[in-house]
Amino acid sequence: MAFYKKFQSKLNDLWYPRAITTGIPITTDRIADKLSLQSTVTRGDTYAVLKNLGGVIADYMASGSTVKIDGIGTFYYTVATNKNGVATPEEVTSGQINGVRVRFIPEVKRSSGKQITTRSMVDADVVWMDIEKLANGGTSGGGSSNPGGSGSEGGEEQDPLG
Repeated sequence: MAFYKKFQSKLNDLWYPRAITTGIPITTDRIADKLSLQSTVTRGDTYAVLKNLGGVIADYMASGSTVKIDGIGTFYYTVATNKNGVATPEEVTSGQINGVRVRFIPEVKRSSGKQITTRSMVDADVVWMDIEKLANGGTSGGGSSNPGGSGSEGGEEQDPLG
């Protein structure tokens, strides 16, 4: 079950659901445990691979590559620049870059008609529940399944802590 809470957009004063997380983050240990149960690889081997995955991805990305992991998605860099643009392409330099971000696009599978049929890491049967109703002892869900959305609207940044 996934959770949402209600928030009011400052842009238009309308209310929207916002996806939130609960509890503590799932650790590498727990992921290694589950992966080892679903494969023939030991927990220790799985853990070692997971611990080194970030560094391997970073090495490839630092060399200018996009990294696509089947079943997960694609990682790539974007840059933030200072507000001082230049008049000609010849004046553009790396000195204008003042930040780097890693972006991620979840893998999608498309039908022959180019329609998205599944997205990795998005369960097709997500049941959303209002966290406030849960806190107040309610048990009914929000009545919606949202297999394609992030749970927020209006271009607001997602706050993983609610």
